[in-house]
Amino acid sequence: MDIIRILVVIVMIAIVASLGNALFHLSKGDSSAKLGRALTVRIVLSLVLFLLLMVAYWAGLITPNEYGR
Repeated sequence: MDIIRILVVIVMIAIVASLGNALFHLSKGDSSAKLGRALTVRIVLSLVLFLLLMVAYWAGLITPNEYGR
């Protein structure tokens, strides 16, 4: 497995963990500051994942799927 795939998987796991953290704070009834911070972290991680994929594509490290051609 190359480094880009590993990074993508790690960031996706972090996104799901952040979403789970937000769900925990929502169900527990904690302050909205903790919930907002967890959702902000998720948004930032999603942007980081998007930028990582765009840079990897532009650098030629990943290519589009060519199935069905």
